[in-house]
Amino acid sequence: MKWHEMRLEDVMKSTNSDREAGLSSKEAEKRIQKHGYNELQEAEKPSAFLVFLAQFKDFMVLVLLAATLVSGLLGEYIDAIAIIAIVIINGVLGFFQERKAEKSLDALKELSAPQVIALRDGEWMKIPSKQLVPGDIVKFSSGDRIGADLRIISAKSLEIEESALTGESVPAEKETKPIAGDNVGLGDLTNMAFMGTLVTRGSGVGIVIGTGMKTAMGQIADLLQNAETMETPLQRRLEQLGKILIVVALLLTVLVVVVGVLNGHELYEMFLAGVSLAVAAIPEGLPAIVTVALSLGVQRMIKQKSIVRKLPAVETLGCASVICSDKTGTLTQNKMTVTHIWSGEKTWQVSGTGYDPHGEFFDEERKVDARNNKTLQQILTFGLLCNSANLVEKDGNFHLDGDPTEGALLTAAMKAGFRKEALLKSFTIVEEFPFDSTRKMMSVVVQDKAGKRFVVVKGAPDVLLTVSTEVLWKERKEGFSQQYKDKAKKAIETLAEQALRTIAVAFKPLKDNENIRSSFEAERDLIFVGLQGMIDPPRPEVALAVKECKDAGIKTVMITGDHVITAEAIAKQLKILPSNGGRVIDGPTLQELSVEELEEIVDDVYVFARVSPEHKLKIVKALQKRGHIVAMTGDGVNDAPAIKAADIGISMGITGTDVAKEASSLVLVDDNFATIKSAIKEGRNIYENIRKFIRYLLASNVGEILVMLFAMLLGLPLPLVPIQILWVNLVTDGLPAMALGLDQPEGDLMKRKPRHPKEGVFARGLGWKVVSRGFLIGIATLAAFMIVYYRDPNNLIYAQTIAFATLVLAQLIHVFDCRSEKSIFERNPFENMYLIFAVISSFLLMLIVIYFEPVQPIFHTVAIEPRDWLLVVGFSAIPTFLLAGSLLTRKSK
Repeated sequence: MKWHEMRLEDVMKSTNSDREAGLSSKEAEKRIQKHGYNELQEAEKPSAFLVFLAQFKDFMVLVLLAATLVSGLLGEYIDAIAIIAIVIINGVLGFFQERKAEKSLDALKELSAPQVIALRDGEWMKIPSKQLVPGDIVKFSSGDRIGADLRIISAKSLEIEESALTGESVPAEKETKPIAGDNVGLGDLTNMAFMGTLVTRGSGVGIVIGTGMKTAMGQIADLLQNAETMETPLQRRLEQLGKILIVVALLLTVLVVVVGVLNGHELYEMFLAGVSLAVAAIPEGLPAIVTVALSLGVQRMIKQKSIVRKLPAVETLGCASVICSDKTGTLTQNKMTVTHIWSGEKTWQVSGTGYDPHGEFFDEERKVDARNNKTLQQILTFGLLCNSANLVEKDGNFHLDGDPTEGALLTAAMKAGFRKEALLKSFTIVEEFPFDSTRKMMSVVVQDKAGKRFVVVKGAPDVLLTVSTEVLWKERKEGFSQQYKDKAKKAIETLAEQALRTIAVAFKPLKDNENIRSSFEAERDLIFVGLQGMIDPPRPEVALAVKECKDAGIKTVMITGDHVITAEAIAKQLKILPSNGGRVIDGPTLQELSVEELEEIVDDVYVFARVSPEHKLKIVKALQKRGHIVAMTGDGVNDAPAIKAADIGISMGITGTDVAKEASSLVLVDDNFATIKSAIKEGRNIYENIRKFIRYLLASNVGEILVMLFAMLLGLPLPLVPIQILWVNLVTDGLPAMALGLDQPEGDLMKRKPRHPKEGVFARGLGWKVVSRGFLIGIATLAAFMIVYYRDPNNLIYAQTIAFATLVLAQLIHVFDCRSEKSIFERNPFENMYLIFAVISSFLLMLIVIYFEPVQPIFHTVAIEPRDWLLVVGFSAIPTFLLAGSLLTRKSK
């Protein structure tokens, strides 16, 4: 269909859509069935069977299977079947771990998918862009990404950046008129908007005419096929560590085999033992466990209302040393309420809170009827006309559709009894110049029933003071002399001292022949009318979150476009500004400073006020040059460069534009600062949990290798047979290690300084803990084996069972020690019930292997006599409690 040539009525008819009500939910479902989801086809993922087979491609597993085949040919059928069964179970566990990680990542992609505002069942609602269907009516504004191919049906100063499709770097101006011609290039289709392009200015409404692979973007979908592989620096470091461990484990294993053969053991026996030891010693499950730990942590973060878009952010969160936070909506409730109105040296108070349009106006303590007060009437109606927001009532509650500042102006006017619908019957908005952060103003050209036109402007008071030449003073028009300007400035400061944000209102009548073609023409030579002072109260939970961040060595910096005095008042309320001082810098001062000059003072600055989004990038760079790991929040298009440059870019889930979300690594579902603190805590905990199971796995593996190596060096028989080594690797190493990944944070986690980003995995004494605990586990196991073996040299299988039980129990006790950086006595073991169940399960499985007669021949075990359990428990406890006891002794001294 040649959508660009068609009249709008024909487009509506062809798509069988309704301009006023959009599609019904049922009709949308039908169209999804017919056209499919609005998404580009991805490259095929490997089947579940191939993922399962991939679990067995590890070289050592293949060697083990070959050795098992030899074992079978030599008639050792029970051993061969048991080893194959363990390898298959290991493969199944690896398969489920990998699939769980993949599903978690898919869920993340789903949660962070672009959202659009569509008209369904007569109501504007936010839906995932993948649910768009042909015929959907969607609206969009500056900062939004277009969700499907659209024919534009209304446009206000609309410009869309289409470089991804056309190569044109300059945004294209859009209109609604039909365009004739068959071979019109994409860049010339000014009445169309295309999937994936970005709205850079203005707003518009369009009707979906193409989705998924039937869009212009779909035709070049091969460019988007390869999704970014979500691997973190930690995963890469652990992969390198794994390779080093493989070499070390293989060398030690070869040493065990050689020494064993030299001591008279059979080559076949030692070869099978050596390969089993190598398979057990190499932590091949480490990358999978790390991925699962990351994805499970990310799922917990989702429950705490923060969506991770880029997995490395989880790691970086634990290193954050500075949070640069927007004020409005993040530190505050984002429910602006007009409480004061000023004009001509007179101030009125307004009652009521939030967006409930019920309240009264007071002149000091005397109630005032705003409808009978000309000045109040003008300020309120101008704030209502120059306004894009709407209030929607649902179940007796009023919800804002639009900008919070505009919502406050709208609510204040409605408290006086003015309604936008009624006002628009008397006045027509001819032209609109939307607010942008550079001009800091919004203006509309309005025409009344008599045909007279005038401009209404609202915006930042300091800007309106400079573009106004006259003032409405006590209902009289006066020249805006410096004297009047000083009085207006004094009023702004007085309101700001009460932590009120001020919005100025101005207007100018137009001559009959005067045409306004740009915002520059509209927003000059104005008549200044007055100010509306509003407050956005701090979120009650933020003060505590700021304190917790401070305790964790994380500095909070407020960045706002508000007046310096307002910003300082809020910062003091939230204890962001320290009691012993701390600098506040405004935009003009920041503009004059170079990055190098800012770098010298930035550690002393806690509030940046009256700044534009462009300044955020300078702040990020200065902080990074001081060695900080910076988390930066933002919601607008202009915030994207700073969000991307920050170590952790954070976008707002409610107010954030798609561009900001795409640039970010973390999305706050509730736009709340306290959620950032929770995310940092979770990020720290995920990293600590990964350290815990690395410590547990490697110490256990060191113990397994050393018990075999020392036995061979001492000329002893094998303390463990191959099938026992593999069983330990499968059961004891697997379940508790996974449970450690679900461990709760330690009590002092948010009282520690941020981790250095280049900190190695074995930092803070982890390497020593791995080696010392592993050494003691090996020595304790060997000692228990030797005592029983020398007591009865003819009963080797009994001594091996004792060694097996001691090794398993030593590891199960050691896992509780891994929960704390300090000592096993520091934490309540019952905090992590997953770990309790994992340990109980592993212990019961060990008892089955030892006491259940049908499996005894498979695992080369016999029943242990009750008196020998004292020996097993005693030697198992030595590795953990010996070091814990010495630590307590040192502490008491």
